Amino acid sequence: MPRIQKIEKVNDFKGSLIRLFKNLDRWRYLLLLSIFLSIVASILSTIAPNKLADVTDVVTGGITPRTENIEKITSEIKNHTVDNTFHDFTIDQITVTAQDQKEFLTIMNSLEQDSSNEEMIKKLEECPDSIKSLIEPKMNTEELKSRSILLGIIYLLNSIFGYIQGIIMAYVGIGYSKKLRKDISIKINRLPLKYFDQEETGNILSRVTNDVDTIGINMSNSITSLVSNTTLFLGSIVMMFVTNWIMATTAILSSVIGFLISFILLKRSQKYFVERQKELGNLNGHIEEIYSGHIVVKAYNGEEEALKEFDRMNDKLFDCNQKSQFLSGIMQPIMSFIGNFGYVAVCVVGALLVMNHQTTFGVIVAFMIYVRLFTNPLTRIAQATTSMQSIVAAQERVFEIMDEEELSNERNLKEEVKKEDALGNIEFQHVKFSYDSKKEIIKDFSAKVKSGEKIAIVGPTGAGKTTMVNLLMKFYEINDGDILIDGKSIKELKRKNIHDLFIMVLQDTWLFDGTIRENITYNRKNVSDERIWEVCKTVGIEHFIKTLPQGLDTPVGDSNNISSGEKQLLTIARGMIEDAPFLILDEATSNVDTRTEELVQAAMDKLTQGKTSFIIAHRLSTIKNADLILVMNEGNIIEQGNHKELLKKDGFYAKLYNSQFQ
Repeated sequence: MPRIQKIEKVNDFKGSLIRLFKNLDRWRYLLLLSIFLSIVASILSTIAPNKLADVTDVVTGGITPRTENIEKITSEIKNHTVDNTFHDFTIDQITVTAQDQKEFLTIMNSLEQDSSNEEMIKKLEECPDSIKSLIEPKMNTEELKSRSILLGIIYLLNSIFGYIQGIIMAYVGIGYSKKLRKDISIKINRLPLKYFDQEETGNILSRVTNDVDTIGINMSNSITSLVSNTTLFLGSIVMMFVTNWIMATTAILSSVIGFLISFILLKRSQKYFVERQKELGNLNGHIEEIYSGHIVVKAYNGEEEALKEFDRMNDKLFDCNQKSQFLSGIMQPIMSFIGNFGYVAVCVVGALLVMNHQTTFGVIVAFMIYVRLFTNPLTRIAQATTSMQSIVAAQERVFEIMDEEELSNERNLKEEVKKEDALGNIEFQHVKFSYDSKKEIIKDFSAKVKSGEKIAIVGPTGAGKTTMVNLLMKFYEINDGDILIDGKSIKELKRKNIHDLFIMVLQDTWLFDGTIRENITYNRKNVSDERIWEVCKTVGIEHFIKTLPQGLDTPVGDSNNISSGEKQLLTIARGMIEDAPFLILDEATSNVDTRTEELVQAAMDKLTQGKTSFIIAHRLSTIKNADLILVMNEGNIIEQGNHKELLKKDGFYAKLYNSQFQ
């Protein structure tokens, strides 16, 4: 069937995002807990600078002269002076004598009216000890201790909550990736063969690997990062206005341009992230196709053309990557500049406010942190949004698989043909089938097959031979007509039941990574070595296996260095191990030489004894002993009979048979 290029669907960011969260319903409590912890951690982060300002003010007060006590001392002197006579007084449990008062007034009167703070503090150093003890710096250790402990607890809880929510989201991301892989695996087993005819294998693999990994890796940080940084952003705004509205307005105005830039860049970058995932799938599909057929590519000198196609796809992927990364990456330096500009604006305005005694040095320190808490979330929100874009773009590609039409539901099918009770009769009743509405492949196929008969189906390429077998195995649904197995319609039988009734040996060999024993006894248990050797001897590979270093325990795989004929013989042996009433051989001897074909033919005669067999073959010499030969052309049976009868007719079959010897 020709490969159909699938058109990419129009992307729905909002719809896919909603569906993504619905798929995360299993982890909703963990997600809610993680979101709650991230919000609490963000709130603690916004409270911390305010508490740090208090600690800073306590420390600042402990290292700067208490100049506010000068006015207090002056006021007390006036209150305790009667008729120019000084009297002792006490401030903060410190007694100031009359003599000390006189010296203090003398020093203060020596200062000029426009003296600087440095000159005033220098003069105060000459004051008596009682005055100096009231003016010199004094650290409030108890207050410093309590505020420092509170600040430490806030930062500790912030770290603990952040760590716990990170662990939770990592678990959710890994768990969701595992669920997606499982769902895709289940889905693939439910998809009709038509889907695999339309999609490139590499593109399907890219969805299962690259797209699922993209979702799992980015999900660990993006969801809670969006929530926590949004909370941090809004919380920092509230706390800034609570602390000082003038400096809050300054910080916000200096950073507001970041909103506009982020919005513009995010809007422009979304389409490139979607294109990137699409082009990555196309490139993987091309690589898989070229490397799986590299012998054909080399034989036809197609390396240059394949390389050109690779370069074209690689350039498109590079272009999408470059544009998406450029637009998302440019946010960091822009937001960094805006943040630094905010620092400068806050420092300048804060300094003016301190000079006018409208704020403290601790508030400036707090706002230096608030500017970071205000601007950094913008960058992180942008990065998290970028990650969410990657998640949604990858998730949409996964959704495309999950939304594909499945094989018909068989839940209500109750009919069954048990393997041990099967009679072996099959009837095709006016079967019609088409892969699409444009061309009908099987037009009107009717035939009756009795138990134990060997039926050969022959005809030119494209006549519908393999299609008939696929319909018999219920790999495809027939459009019209019916197929009966022992009088029961396959429409009423489950696929699993039908597959249990058939042994199938295909032209395309398939060996998985495992031992020869495991490959021969695939999906069968409790098969003795005696039975395995008996089958191997019948097929003619006993000697080959005994020459291997580990015999039946020799590891093999589809890429191992064994010939195509040996692989085919192993798959035929696998079929002979299975005990089923029906047998399908689809070009099963096409990859063996003439001498081996004779051995296989003899083995097939033994294998077909007591079984209803369908043999599809281009080598007509292999089906001369068939009980019935069905000659197909353009989806219809044009001749039928045994070998001798068809040769006597001197019709289409005779021409096919004789053409092999011309």
